[in-house]
Amino acid sequence: MFNLKSRNYEEIVYEGYGINGVAVIVNASTNNKNRTAADVRHIFDKFGGNLGTPGCVSYMFEKKGVIVIEKEECPMQEDDLMMLAIEAGAEDFQVEEEVYQITTAPSDFTAVTEELSKNNLTFLEAGVQMVPSTYVSLDEEAGTKMQKLIDNLEDLDDVLEVFHNWEE
Repeated sequence: MFNLKSRNYEEIVYEGYGINGVAVIVNASTNNKNRTAADVRHIFDKFGGNLGTPGCVSYMFEKKGVIVIEKEECPMQEDDLMMLAIEAGAEDFQVEEEVYQITTAPSDFTAVTEELSKNNLTFLEAGVQMVPSTYVSLDEEAGTKMQKLIDNLEDLDDVLEVFHNWEE
């Protein structure tokens, strides 16, 4: 029989800048803050970004519930879906080319998703996210570099989520 030490994980938020000033927030869960900080810093440095201090980019984001429904998969008419979402507590309803995007306050996210699910709606995406207030556009070359930065951050074992304000 072996004695396993309990692992104390803690959630840490890293903030920094990618290519051309793209704001990046990295949510991580780790049992070794020093290792994770070094790994995140290394990825930022390697791919043209830099790790910042707490609060350096978070002011550009707002925590929101985001629900995305594919238009082709939606059994409801657009107006009916909008009314259902608003009545359930959604803050905003946006119609994009191929999807409907519904945003909520984080506290209303569960109630809205449950109400939509009761009406046989399936979600392409649903979760509480950090939504940017402004976006940064990049040319193709800078976009390729930015994608490498994001992909490598997401590949780190301790990283849970990566948010950014790059307009892809």
